[in-house]
Amino acid sequence: MTSKKRYSTILVMGALAVCLASTIRAAAQDPSPGAREFTMTAKNYEFVPSVITVKKGEKVRLIITATDRAHGIKIEGYDIDQMLKKDDPTTVEFTADKAGTFEFKCSVYCGMGHRKMKGKLVVEE
Repeated sequence: MTSKKRYSTILVMGALAVCLASTIRAAAQDPSPGAREFTMTAKNYEFVPSVITVKKGEKVRLIITATDRAHGIKIEGYDIDQMLKKDDPTTVEFTADKAGTFEFKCSVYCGMGHRKMKGKLVVEE
């Protein structure tokens, strides 16, 4: 192979690698389309908002920021238990496929008020 052909092959392969990397990065950053989004905070032994209401079958996206220390969010009945690092927005996505009221709570011990750090996910028919 001549050096000119080798150089052309390297350029093409490099361009393909850049395109593939961009596509993978975009796919990883793109949230699920059509999800119902809620921005939340976890701080001082509370979630704000503390009640999330959605319709059964909706895709749900919670963007939660722990603002005072590390916390966690565990949603009973939905097999979700996510660590929330301080000042690092964390995205939790799921489909609300069960109707009812489901408690969510902090799953990382955060101090004396930890046990009262709760909220409700209401999934309506």
